[in-house]
Amino acid sequence: MPDNRDRAWRRAQAARVRGDRHGTRTRGFRWCDPYPKRWYELYWRKNKLHRARQIGKIWPHREWTKLMADAEPVRLLFVCSHNKWRSPTGERVFTGQPGIEARSAGTARGARHQINLKDIQWADLILVMEEKHKSRIRADYRQAVDHKPIHVLDIPDDYRLMEPDLVELLEAKVWPLVEDYLA
Repeated sequence: MPDNRDRAWRRAQAARVRGDRHGTRTRGFRWCDPYPKRWYELYWRKNKLHRARQIGKIWPHREWTKLMADAEPVRLLFVCSHNKWRSPTGERVFTGQPGIEARSAGTARGARHQINLKDIQWADLILVMEEKHKSRIRADYRQAVDHKPIHVLDIPDDYRLMEPDLVELLEAKVWPLVEDYLA
């Protein structure tokens, strides 16, 4: 007898011995199948979570807070010119978020807190309000920022401290950057 007994042949033989009508234990589409596919399982929460993680999304927001609480915090450094309005607003908005630490600094000589090497080494993400801030940081701290991501938020100097439009704009621009950093 030729020795071409593969896996399918062995399954068929085992099913014949067992008296199984369908051969193997599969979930099929026929109404008389003893192991029907349970379509309602597609909508279970754990399946949705698994699929969301596969495609890189965090669902629901409660899961985001759990993940952020377990993970090492992301350190955000907000930079503007004088550290009076825009960067302190960013610091205040994101300090209370789970899994995020925030600081603010300014590039000007008379800033409330002028950016220094310790701030740059501390930060995971450096978020500057305008292109000139990025240029200034790159000029002053070239080696320190070679491997640090610096993102320009393009937020003009038209806002006051904790102005609702500024808060909304910061949240809209910063959250995608944090999610990309974590992914």
